[in-house]
Amino acid sequence: MSQSTDAPGSGGRPDAPDGPRVSGSKRQIAAWGSWDWGSAAFNAVMTTFVFTVYLTSTAAFGGEDYVSGMLGGALAIAGLTIALLAPITGQRSDAGGRRKLWLGVNSLLVVVLTGLCFFVYPRAEFLLLAVVLLAAANVFMEFASVNYNAMLVQISTPATIGKVSGFGWSMGYFGGIVALAIVLFGFVSPGFFGVPTEEALNIRVVAVFSAAWFAVFAIPVMFAVPEIKPVRAERISFVASYKLLFRRIRSIYRSSPHTIFFLLASAVFRDGLAAVFTFGGVIAAGTFGFALQEVIIFAIAGNVVAALGSIAGGALDDRIGPKRVIVISLVGLLIAGLAIFALGNEEYTVVGFTWSGVLTFWVFGLLLCLFVGPAQASSRAFLARLAPEGEAGELFGLYATTGRAVSFLAPALFTAFIAVFGSQRYGILGIMVVLLAGLVVLLPVKPPSRTPPAAVPAG
Repeated sequence: MSQSTDAPGSGGRPDAPDGPRVSGSKRQIAAWGSWDWGSAAFNAVMTTFVFTVYLTSTAAFGGEDYVSGMLGGALAIAGLTIALLAPITGQRSDAGGRRKLWLGVNSLLVVVLTGLCFFVYPRAEFLLLAVVLLAAANVFMEFASVNYNAMLVQISTPATIGKVSGFGWSMGYFGGIVALAIVLFGFVSPGFFGVPTEEALNIRVVAVFSAAWFAVFAIPVMFAVPEIKPVRAERISFVASYKLLFRRIRSIYRSSPHTIFFLLASAVFRDGLAAVFTFGGVIAAGTFGFALQEVIIFAIAGNVVAALGSIAGGALDDRIGPKRVIVISLVGLLIAGLAIFALGNEEYTVVGFTWSGVLTFWVFGLLLCLFVGPAQASSRAFLARLAPEGEAGELFGLYATTGRAVSFLAPALFTAFIAVFGSQRYGILGIMVVLLAGLVVLLPVKPPSRTPPAAVPAG
């Protein structure tokens, strides 16, 4: 696609709410990436590889199938909640010039909810508390991400959006690597910090560590990236905000229909991408018999692969365009995921070589990690290329809205396939169905280079 300075959204007005579209300083980009580094403590440690594995692999909570179903149901409810509330978060933060403020407020709420997971003792009566805390934290993490993603247009240009977006995702993965390594060696095995294992204290303390990790690394962006200027001075009611939202959606559809088509397509495949990480550690433990230490070791390796994939995908994005990167990534994900489902935790002997279930998960699980990062980063970069000046938060609010409008889909199918077939392994197939649907919907969507910029009317 064209990388000229007159690409959609590239021209800057000194008084534009997002500020002139000039490349951010290295300090701003690093501070922006630091938030992703910090958020990895919640995404990788809490929801993917450690705390959810603690819930599903500890018999006291009810067993992996029951807990997986409870967790999937709670996250489905969280997705519906976000779908109802997220539509206007970006709009109102843009309008009031409070993008950075709400990034900070929602990040703080995630920190508090994460820290409260310390009180989830390994007893059945604490399972409800656990899934409620994790679901609520997911809600506020998504609200924070609306404002965080919108900042991308403040610190990049059309020629660097892919690279900067990929850098942000890679920082998240690298942050996950370091956080997981500290958790593994400091709290789990060999437990250098000496935290007792009685009542799973060493795992519950991980929740406090994760909260502190996110809090510390979320701070730099609050100082490095300036607040945006408000679009309008007066406040409007929530009802009026929804009316304005629907009016803007109609306007965007008239001026740039493929922007809406992409929002719908990405909503589906991003839900599948999120499910790969949300349920990855759960599947490793429940279906393939990984111990917690083995799950964390795999997670560290997976984050290395995902980080490298994000960097490579970001660079490729600026060369061949985001749509091609996303399509390639989704095809790779489907191949790897279906291989995990088909082979399962079985042993196969071919020409004297024994292929085990553990090897299946390592090989194809790492392939999943390789393709998830580029798909996520290029999806964000795709939309950022279409964002009109001063309305990035509005558009990324719609990004979150459409995403979370169907965010119950993958958790619900994961849960439903387990319930129907009576095995956690079939939950993998539920996630693959969502990824396939996202790919099918994406294929007819025009890439940014052939899509006019979205025109969003003033409020």
